[in-house]
Amino acid sequence: MNTLKITLLMTGMTLLFLAAGRALGGESGMMMAFMMAVGTNFFAYWFSDKMVLMMSGAKEVTRAQAPRLFEMVEELAQRARLPMPRLYVMPEAAPNAFATGRDPRHAAVAVTEGILDMLSPRELQGVLAHELAHIKNRDILVATIAAAMAGAISMLAHMAQWGMMLGGRRHDSDREGGHPIAAIAAMILAPLAAMLIQMAISRSREYLADAKGARIHGNPMDLASALRKMEQAGRRARMDVQPAAAHLFIVNPLRGDGVMSLFSTHPPVRERVKRLEAMAAG
Repeated sequence: MNTLKITLLMTGMTLLFLAAGRALGGESGMMMAFMMAVGTNFFAYWFSDKMVLMMSGAKEVTRAQAPRLFEMVEELAQRARLPMPRLYVMPEAAPNAFATGRDPRHAAVAVTEGILDMLSPRELQGVLAHELAHIKNRDILVATIAAAMAGAISMLAHMAQWGMMLGGRRHDSDREGGHPIAAIAAMILAPLAAMLIQMAISRSREYLADAKGARIHGNPMDLASALRKMEQAGRRARMDVQPAAAHLFIVNPLRGDGVMSLFSTHPPVRERVKRLEAMAAG
């Protein structure tokens, strides 16, 4: 199933690049967009995890630098029968975490400084187990590639904007140039397409990771308590995170209320907590 999702994502992004390139630069623009799409697809598969970690400002830590974190992840990874992932810490006060990598042997778990300070050891273990569940479910590659592609599409929109500003005044007789109305449409629709790609990553992956993470950890209520704390902290402060990578985090790092909540890449925390409470009661 994940292979099909990856194929659809890469095919969709290639078609989007071709359409945008044709709108912005005619035949030559479409050819340039095709080469860019091929390069982005290759990069997204092999190096998207490094790109996401760089986007988040995460720094790799050693056992000597974070002994408690290493011990927790090591114990949970043994329970989940997973290789020990690389560990990263983000210089962010807001509590949050995410996992990335193309497979369990090339996985990484990143946490913020805030989550290490705010959560109790049991709550932190619940969050770490959730991230290991994403690795166990093998859905981190799909989510990571989606983040890299969303970032590439946003870059395409910026390129379109600069192209209109610097070289948009072409003569109508220039057959190689793209139509100005189509170029404007590409600038507007490219970010929307990036958001739709992120939303294509089903919200159900968070419910599944919650359930499996709770089984790995052993107590669903610890994760439920951690989710409540992280949501409350997120309401007070917005993380400095690229929107393209927001869907990777355990809770939405970007504040969204009202109508914008309908386009959230995460299911409501209250529903996740409700399911974890039912799991604990059952």
